[in-house]
Parts: sequence; structure tokens; C-alpha cells
Amino acid sequence: MSSDVLDLTVVIPVFNEAENLELLFAQLTDVLDRMGCTYEIIAVDDGSRDDSFAILKRLHEGNPSLKIVRLRRNFGQTAAFAAGFDRARGEVVITMDADLQNDPADIPRLLEKMAEGHDVVSGWRRDRRDRFLDRRLPSMIANWLISMGTGVHLHDYGCSLKAYRSEVVKNVQLYGELHRFIPALASWMGVSVTELPVKHRPRRFGKSKYGLSRTVRVLLDLVTVRFLLSYSARPMQLFGSLGLVSFGLGTITGLYLSAQKVIYGYQYKIDRPLLLLAVLLMVIGVQMLSMGLLGELIVRTYHETQDKPIYMIREVIE
Repeated sequence: MSSDVLDLTVVIPVFNEAENLELLFAQLTDVLDRMGCTYEIIAVDDGSRDDSFAILKRLHEGNPSLKIVRLRRNFGQTAAFAAGFDRARGEVVITMDADLQNDPADIPRLLEKMAEGHDVVSGWRRDRRDRFLDRRLPSMIANWLISMGTGVHLHDYGCSLKAYRSEVVKNVQLYGELHRFIPALASWMGVSVTELPVKHRPRRFGKSKYGLSRTVRVLLDLVTVRFLLSYSARPMQLFGSLGLVSFGLGTITGLYLSAQKVIYGYQYKIDRPLLLLAVLLMVIGVQMLSMGLLGELIVRTYHETQDKPIYMIREVIE
């Protein structure tokens, strides 16, 4: 093992959180120092427009364990997490928000849970201190849909306080707003995922960056995740199945119309809706099959040119 490998990396996206940073890092370093492990803190400034970066620089001068990654503009929380993961040297990676609503005192509890043999430990804000109608209710609906859609059942996908083994975050490609889906995406690797109730404190300074519009984007990302988990390496099974169903329905409808004409002598106009539907279903079926074939070519090109594995090994015993 390389000598620069640490026990723990804490990744914190920062966007306009100037009022929270000093108190957050005081609490965080106090907890980490008492744990007696080797650690680093990676603060990713996601294009803040307040004094967040200046405060981070000042904190860095007094704490060499703090590493600052400053993005050129606001790319979003997923990109900020990805930037932190790429530079993380810890065997375990902890993620948390910079708004003081996550309690650093929960980090040792996450690690204790991970020591039971889990690869991902997700925080669960069981006693969430947010408004019900526009924050908690949409979150409850989204969590239920994500759990049903991915097969990874968690109460709180939106909680940023999570613990990952390094190999998990190093092998998950993030884009869009997929950071909340990491436990589900990692399930492809055969990891053990569990959750742990954690504290959730009311926001003291600043304002939330989340709203109802985020729920719509989460639901759209769920469709992407469902496809990635089930059909990313075999798109023909999805598009081919839809194509065969569509083509089959069109063929059956066409045969029914042909039987009526042959047996009963019905005369059809070219613009009859049922006839147009039969033709449309057959055309859609051919298009779906074509998309499946193109998808197969793209997947094979992707895996072969990037040497992307189609499996993950937990360990090798020789």
C-alpha cells in the first residue's frame, strides 16, 4: 500500500456557505483529531459568490489537512463530489454538506457501522428539521420511487452524510445529478449497502439551495439510473423487447384488418385510424430494433476503447 494512503477523506462541496465554514471546520477537526486517524478534508468550492473561498484559504493556512479545490463556476453538487473523489486518498471517503445540518459527531458511528462489513453506509435523517410540504414530502415520495426503481431500499437518498469505501467512489462515474444515486449505482458492483440514523440540525445561516424543481430532476435521473443498472450492457434487450411488442401489435392489427377485407369484403379508406395505427406500430417496432442494434454497437465501442470492465472483483486469493 502506498505511503500516501490515508485512513479517511472527508469531501465537502461548498457553495455560498461563508457563515458556516469556520464553525463547521472547528467541529469537524475536533472530531477527527479525537479519532486518532490519518485524514484529509477536501473542500470543493463550487463557484461560490460570497467569501467562502477566502475563508477556506484562511482555514487552510492553519490546517494543512485541509485541501481546497476551486471550480471555475457553479457546476453543481454532483460535479463537486466528483472533483473531491478524484483527489481523495483515504481508504474510506466521507461526504457531508457544508451547511452545518450534518453533525460531524456522527462520523465515528458511520465508521463503526462500516466495520461490520458494509461498503456503503448512508445517513438517514429520521428526525429531519425541514419544512414538511416543500421539503420532506417530496423527499419521501422521491425516496420511495428510487427504492422501488433501483431495488436498493433506503429511507433517505438525499442525505449527504455517507461513508464509502474508496473503491466504490473510484469506480462510479458521476454526471448530471447522480451523486444521490451512488448507493444504487454501486449496487452493480455487488457492494453491501446499509443506512444509519443520523442527527439533522436546523439550518443556522444562509438558505437552502434545494426546492421543488429539484424533485423533477431527481425523477428524470431515476430513469437514467434504472437503465444503467438493468440495460447499460445489453440495450437490445430493452429496445428489442419494446420493438417486438410494437411490431407484433401492428402485425396483429394489420392481419385483423386484412381478414375483415378478405372474409367480409370490407372496403377501407387509406386514412382509417386503425389502419394508420397498424402501420405506425410496425414502423415504431422497426425503429426500436434499430435503436437496440445501435445501442449494442455503442456499448461495445465504449467498453473496448476505454477498457471498461463488465465486472468488479472483490478480492483474489492465491
